[in-house]
Amino acid sequence: MRHIWSIAAVIVLAAAAVIAQAEVTGNIGWDSDYVFRGVPQSESSASGGIDWEGDSGFYLGTWAADVGDGLEIDYYGGWGGETDSGFSYSVGYTLYDYTGDFDEEYQEVNLGVGFGWLSLDISIGEWDGDDYTNYELTAERNGFFVTLGSWGDDFDGDYLKLGYGTEIAGIDVTSYYVYSNDDLIPGSDSNVVVQVSKSFSFEQVADAFNGTE
Repeated sequence: MRHIWSIAAVIVLAAAAVIAQAEVTGNIGWDSDYVFRGVPQSESSASGGIDWEGDSGFYLGTWAADVGDGLEIDYYGGWGGETDSGFSYSVGYTLYDYTGDFDEEYQEVNLGVGFGWLSLDISIGEWDGDDYTNYELTAERNGFFVTLGSWGDDFDGDYLKLGYGTEIAGIDVTSYYVYSNDDLIPGSDSNVVVQVSKSFSFEQVADAFNGTE
């Protein structure tokens, strides 16, 4: 746990040093079912967030979603980039907080690498005194994607996501099927999820109010 907080402190301090040069963007969305890493959270969930990203690759953000019994509010920061050859990398920290009794606060370290149409994300944390590691391997091409997910350490279970995403009239629309095995959800579980979202920069919003482009 101390290692997680140490990494988080380094990320936040480094990001704060470049926040003045960061671009500010926002997002709003809705999911027919909110399914997080193969685990159903809530039906018909609205969400929204704000992100700051600097030219050097540092970022900070917050995101909130309706989970029925209050809100889930995530706070995150990190650093990432991409080489000229197309290899991407990132390291970050996420704090999950809740306004109601849906869940308790917990935090994790996030690592990611990618090349071409393949990416691997690893999240390491502790929940309710138990350690966990989550792995997600994703292949994405021309809007179609498949994600293989697995939980490790004190948690067990695997899940599969198959879907397609596109943009319609400036709005991102994604539909996917997610299956969670019996180790993750007793009796197994499957859902078809429809997700719509819209991202925007606050500079665009200001220009719209001022009547400029």
